[in-house]
Amino acid sequence: MGQVWTAYDQRLDRRVAVKLLRPDRVAGPSGSEAADDLRRRFVRECRVTAQVDHPGLVTVHDAGSDGDDLYLVMQYVEGADLADHLAEHDPYPWPWAVAVAAQLCAVLSAVHAVPIVHRDLKPRNAMVKPDGTLTVLDLGIASVMDTDTTRLTRTGSPIGSPAYMAPEQAMGGAVGPYTDLYALGVLLHELLSGDVPFAGSTAFGVLHRHLYEPPLPVRHLRPEVPGALEALVLRLLSKDPRHRPASAQEVYESLRPLLPAGGAPSGPLDPTRPFLRPHAPWPDRAATSAPAPVPAQQAPAAPHQP
Repeated sequence: MGQVWTAYDQRLDRRVAVKLLRPDRVAGPSGSEAADDLRRRFVRECRVTAQVDHPGLVTVHDAGSDGDDLYLVMQYVEGADLADHLAEHDPYPWPWAVAVAAQLCAVLSAVHAVPIVHRDLKPRNAMVKPDGTLTVLDLGIASVMDTDTTRLTRTGSPIGSPAYMAPEQAMGGAVGPYTDLYALGVLLHELLSGDVPFAGSTAFGVLHRHLYEPPLPVRHLRPEVPGALEALVLRLLSKDPRHRPASAQEVYESLRPLLPAGGAPSGPLDPTRPFLRPHAPWPDRAATSAPAPVPAQQAPAAPHQP
């Protein structure tokens, strides 16, 4: 449905990324009522998503239309997308998967508070920067392109990413934060096992499996994964949204005991290295930005002076 280009902003002397979208691939030829409505909704949605302020979310600089194309100008993010990062570090250490998922929870908490539903959370929409922090891309675009997930594009493919679609999204039902949590479960399963829980030769075959097949528990493939982490993945992948965690904050709190200690790099793109509590989901970010005081009885002894 589009392309992403590296560009140079001459006015502000900075490198940017420009995403070009083809509304005719979804809504029909230029000038049609559906295409014009898509353009209006695109600009409106970009204005809303630009109001979300979080260090884990890509910054939107500009949006509009030019001829037959819709364009979105964003900050340029150095690094590799999460799919490529996973391919380079297969098998993915489970502590890395926990740190990645926790950072994604931090972003989703801010997004859902707007409220906005991402609708297309997947490894290709998350960038791992050289310092190990994650940046989430494409917020708002899916909600514009995907007003009816059962509708097909003009090329015959379903809108969205079937491998990460929640059952209610695949059926064209109401979506909400619980929809993003299902996609997070798919992503976490992929990080831990090396593959998505439901694959197939056709998009409709994949969606059918999302609707009716139970996922394979990850410990069947990776016995070293903690039982608590496997149980969380299975909850996130519940067919019924009511059986999933209530919020991204709740998922974060489940991941918190499994988070590795920060500050011990084990690779150039180690997602565990920079993870600190100030990046935790709102509203506890401010409350945890300062280190907790050390109780008097646990304070270290003064160093010996010669």
